[in-house]
Amino acid sequence: MTADPYPRHAVLVIVGAGPRAIGLLDRIAANAPELLDPARKLRIHLVDPHPPGPGRVWRHAQSPLLRMNSMAEDVTVFTDNSSTLEGPVRPGPSLAAWAAEPGRYPPLRPPADPDVREELRSLRSTDFPTRRVQGAYLHWAFHRAVADLPPHITVRVHRTTATRLTGPADGPQRVHLADRAAPLEADLVILAQGHLSAAPTPEQAALAAFADRHQLTYQPPEFSADADLSGIAPGTHILLRGFGLAFIDLTALLTEGRGGRYTTGPDGTLTYHPSGREPVLHVGSRRGVPYRSKPGYQLRAERAPLPRYFGPEQIGAAAEASRRADRLLDLRRDIWPLLAKEIGYGYYHELFHAHPDRTTLDWPRFLAAYDTHDWYAPETAALVADAVPDPADRLDFETLDRPLAGLTDDSHEAFQERLRAHIEADVARRSDPAHSADLGAFYALLSVYGQLPGLAATGRLSPDSVARQLDGWWHGFFSYFASGPPAFRLRELLALSRAGVVRFVGAGLEVEADEVHGVFRARSATVPGHTVTATALVEAYLPHPTVERTADPLLAALDGEGQVLEERRSGDGEDLPTGRISTAPVDGRLLTRDGPHPRRIALGAPTTSRAVAAFARPRTDAPAFRQNDAAARGVLRALGGLSPGPPLPESPAGRASSNAGGAKKSSHLARLAVGCGGDR
Repeated sequence: MTADPYPRHAVLVIVGAGPRAIGLLDRIAANAPELLDPARKLRIHLVDPHPPGPGRVWRHAQSPLLRMNSMAEDVTVFTDNSSTLEGPVRPGPSLAAWAAEPGRYPPLRPPADPDVREELRSLRSTDFPTRRVQGAYLHWAFHRAVADLPPHITVRVHRTTATRLTGPADGPQRVHLADRAAPLEADLVILAQGHLSAAPTPEQAALAAFADRHQLTYQPPEFSADADLSGIAPGTHILLRGFGLAFIDLTALLTEGRGGRYTTGPDGTLTYHPSGREPVLHVGSRRGVPYRSKPGYQLRAERAPLPRYFGPEQIGAAAEASRRADRLLDLRRDIWPLLAKEIGYGYYHELFHAHPDRTTLDWPRFLAAYDTHDWYAPETAALVADAVPDPADRLDFETLDRPLAGLTDDSHEAFQERLRAHIEADVARRSDPAHSADLGAFYALLSVYGQLPGLAATGRLSPDSVARQLDGWWHGFFSYFASGPPAFRLRELLALSRAGVVRFVGAGLEVEADEVHGVFRARSATVPGHTVTATALVEAYLPHPTVERTADPLLAALDGEGQVLEERRSGDGEDLPTGRISTAPVDGRLLTRDGPHPRRIALGAPTTSRAVAAFARPRTDAPAFRQNDAAARGVLRALGGLSPGPPLPESPAGRASSNAGGAKKSSHLARLAVGCGGDR
């Protein structure tokens, strides 16, 4: 009888069982036939208190009022023929395709909630689904990923929190769990917790203390589904600081979520009917306007071939020029003109090809001249003015980014009218395919967004460029232009404004904690002399990445033990933290004071990879999918190369596979066990 060449399982622990874990399992399944000997058994443990697949953000247990800001056809967790991977592509359906033909895609697991099933039955490809429907898709995708694993790879889910990660760099890693004494022991550990909550900043802590002293309400940054809005009484005047997607979600919860409703009149006008339980919402931000709505149309011409002006070649050239000049790059001065030219290329490519009647030059002549000059060169401005007669068809980044700059109104009501007109114009433009050039710019923005992590990885950006411009201004501009709400949300906002439930404050929002009168006050230079008084302040944005203040117990423990580094950017006399987990640029290994950790990897939103989205639009060569593939291949090579040896000590939870309820397992469930706070 031949001896087993591998007397023990290899063990991988993934902390986090949301969309990123789906991508990792999918790429492990795709690459295992090439990289992992079938005789080498691999046990994968997933640790997450939230449901595997949806995770925290997309879990079923949240309000059905909360929706995605992507169309169903624009969401996938699967690679496709656009993906540039070392491993094999394994196509799969988008959310829209899966909903349209659920019987075509095993394993067949209909959602338990009848409301979710009904939404899936009626879902159109251009609908913006509820988060619960996206959660159902991710739940199915997780089980498909497990089903696709070869027989020698098994998965166990632990519905609990990982609290610590210990173990020597050259030995077994121990993942400590909240609900049991014995840790999981592993050869490798991947941290994939996704977006994380954070403890308050000093300013936020001071605002919370002020609210406590004066019996007011203060809500720090939090994920909308987890925000505690119960202390906001009907009729209360509240301030919302932030005008992005979190504001949209919170507004839905505080209006429709409290019994209000919308009706559509014969002329199509939307009217909001208050329930009487709503507060009065005053909203403002730096920009003073809501995010641009998502385009409700498709490109009418072929997509522009990207990248053209900002890709690996241009990034390499900029980094080399920076080294030769011994001067770090400034994002706004040195890089933004390249980004602007790339986005402009996407915009004008669509305008010239889809709407040639609104241009005076043919595309080859325009492109030849456009290639020659920088975005901000006078020659480029003259070229665009000559070739695009209507100023409304020209791309103006400065006006786009700060539409209220330099504008003032004499009264609060005049500003309400101005901003309603601004929102109405945006909704009309983003709903009219005559303006499909905006979608061309959107695709170019996606391309640029995917290239920027490569620039950051060169180390040639100044500290301010990374900490304040890339993670601050640029991310905000991208979100404002390309990651806004569906148009129907802005129509609802208009109805809420007309009903007096939402009131706009203006740009450059300033908030004051008034100790004398025990209230929050807000003002904006947009309406000089106007002040808003409120008894509640809600931070309407998500927590920023932070290692120092993370609410994740495992990451906090690593930080306290000096086993994780927060990214700091130094140079030009500056040393600035970014809040992100420092990881190796190629394989995502966790960086420590001693260098890359050989047995720990961190991926996703809070890391220096800056590959935030765990799912993506189809056919966009998503950076996260490339990262998942590289990580999976690295893990399989490492685990496949482990020398045969004695078994790792095994926690009681890891000794047996069990499925909740004891039902007969399907073929893929035979490789999947679930631990939900205990062995059951």
